[in-house]
Amino acid sequence: MSRPDPTPTPPIRERSRRHSWVRVFLPVALILVWLVGASLGGPLFGKVDEVSSNEQTTYLPESADATQVQQLLGEFNDSDSIPAIAVFTSEDELTDAELDAISDAVADAPNVEGVGDDVSPALPSDDGRAVQAFIPIDGDAELADATAALGDELRAAVPDHISVYITGPAGFSADLVAGFAGIDGLLLGVALLAVLVILVLVYRSFLLPIVVLSTSLFALCVALLVVWWLAKFEVLLLSGQTQGILFILVIGAATDYALLFVARFREELRVAQDKGTAVIAAWKGSVEPIVASGGTVIAGLLCLLLSDLKSNSTLGPVAAIGIVFAMLSALTLLPSLLLLFGRAVFWPRRPRFEPEVVAAEHGMRTTGLWARLARLIKRRPRVIWIVTTLVLLAGAAGITQLDADGVPQSDLVLGASEARDGQVALGEHFPGGSGSPAYVVVDEQHLQDAANVMLQNDGIDAVSVTAADSPSGAAPVTEDGITAVGPPGTPAPDPTTVDGDVLLQGTLTDAADSEAAAATVRELRGDLDDLDALVGGVTATSIDTNDASIHDRNLIIPVILVVIMFILMLLLRSILAPVLLILTTVLSFGTAMGVSALVFNGIFDFPGADPAVPLFGFVFLVALGIDYNIFLMTRVREESKAHGTREGILRGLLITGGVITSAGLVLAATFAALSVIPILFLVQLAFIVAFGVLLDTFVVRSLLVPALTYDIGKAIWWPSKLWRRGED
Repeated sequence: MSRPDPTPTPPIRERSRRHSWVRVFLPVALILVWLVGASLGGPLFGKVDEVSSNEQTTYLPESADATQVQQLLGEFNDSDSIPAIAVFTSEDELTDAELDAISDAVADAPNVEGVGDDVSPALPSDDGRAVQAFIPIDGDAELADATAALGDELRAAVPDHISVYITGPAGFSADLVAGFAGIDGLLLGVALLAVLVILVLVYRSFLLPIVVLSTSLFALCVALLVVWWLAKFEVLLLSGQTQGILFILVIGAATDYALLFVARFREELRVAQDKGTAVIAAWKGSVEPIVASGGTVIAGLLCLLLSDLKSNSTLGPVAAIGIVFAMLSALTLLPSLLLLFGRAVFWPRRPRFEPEVVAAEHGMRTTGLWARLARLIKRRPRVIWIVTTLVLLAGAAGITQLDADGVPQSDLVLGASEARDGQVALGEHFPGGSGSPAYVVVDEQHLQDAANVMLQNDGIDAVSVTAADSPSGAAPVTEDGITAVGPPGTPAPDPTTVDGDVLLQGTLTDAADSEAAAATVRELRGDLDDLDALVGGVTATSIDTNDASIHDRNLIIPVILVVIMFILMLLLRSILAPVLLILTTVLSFGTAMGVSALVFNGIFDFPGADPAVPLFGFVFLVALGIDYNIFLMTRVREESKAHGTREGILRGLLITGGVITSAGLVLAATFAALSVIPILFLVQLAFIVAFGVLLDTFVVRSLLVPALTYDIGKAIWWPSKLWRRGED
């Protein structure tokens, strides 16, 4: 029985025509899909504040005392307003006329848009040179606008020689809002401009930088579209800090992946005359390192889900979403654009079709910086990696000078701050903690005991209890219990209770964000432990935040190391190589942190650092720093299969040297752009990551890793087949 004839093979001309149609339709379709996504996400850049919050207690664990107290405050006070403190100071003792003018100005404060009605009376200081008043800002008001308008109104109502400050929780929150105001415009503009300049200098082309930046910007727009709606439906929490990191991370990562693809595309154009063939070959050669690199970053970021702080745990998925779209844009949008433009994208320096020249070079150029460096490593590998390691260890010694135990709230915003100046003025004339009390929620039966404990604490100047009939909502407490409010002889009001609990407020002697106030609250918590009382407020929130950050740092850093090492083992099919790569990256991180500590203390004179700074620095430096080792070692492994390990190391270094250096410069520049936002945390993170990336690019990946692996030889691949395969 004869078998049927197979289906005839289509004529070459028909197949070519079909492939030509696919080559046009597919890239155009992909570009249109990205264009639609970007057009939907682009308008959201100015609307992120609609779905974000910078309130610290929002990000604390549900079990934290400060979180529970914050949730109860609205029930006790029946208000979601944010307290502001208006401080009036004069060089001389205030006259009766001036005091009357201040009182009238305070009484008229509710006429300002965004200001609540429950304004306290004007309270003079004992020295007669200052007055304070507690003024609520509506929770749904534009905080920065409301506090600015309130300050302007009060200044206009009092004599010119009286200084007026708006401070307290509302004042400091307004500073944060103002600090993050430049994220949508200034930060993005500076980052894109820095990347554009670097790309123009590297490629000396006009069209290619625009294509690469378009890839990055489209990735960011689509990532923002997804994140914005997830935040809108309260699936994710979004803050100004998270928003800034998302912008920078997507722009930097997408550009890095694009540079890797473009470099491979340029290589292929030298041996393939057809641009479609070159794009396909470049895609096949780039997909593994890009996916491995992005997967490593995503895995490191998702380790933040283990964090107790929601500001950390929500950054993980938000940033991971950004990396996903950075990878997708580099592997779909960029190839589509390159397929349309072909060699013209490199104009005026178009790569030539020169397979004979490439064959004569054996795939490697023998001149230039990277060729000289490869020859140096070949001659002196052991000397290079030992000297480099010693230099990095010397830099890492500075990490002992890093003060990352937290910073006062008044130092979170860099530059001029009315709220900070107001707090200083407040502390000169009133108890430092005025307006930012320590809140204690205790069972009604233990009210007297809790009040006595608070009054016996040297760090608490006065205590009051939320009262039903008190004009200001709180009645003072003495060691004998609740006293009268108003004229002598007025009976004490009944306290307000919520499910049998009473709210006590303790005015701290020291500024609420000071170390002394923190010590007072910690002592208070210990003394009230037997009464099952909850202690909250600004100081308690700061304490709980710092404690959670330290816990996260100690837990998450080891987990990230294990996860990334496992990914590298799968990628390189080796055990020894990933271990050494992780060790070199950790050494680079230690050096970056050590040098940063010396710069922060000796040059910038920063007041310290948030405990989350080392954690975030580690996440980005290790996850992103390992990227360059992945770019290098995947190419080394590819070359080692054909030429042996030691030759493969030199070839990998020479081939990837230029593109990885360009990628490092781009990533360092984008993270450095974070420093334009005057928030201490972001400025410190910008320096640490930018310096660390440059260190990885020019020292670790260019000298330490190639020299160390060259010295070890094929054993670097142990126990894979590449290790067992003959001599180098």
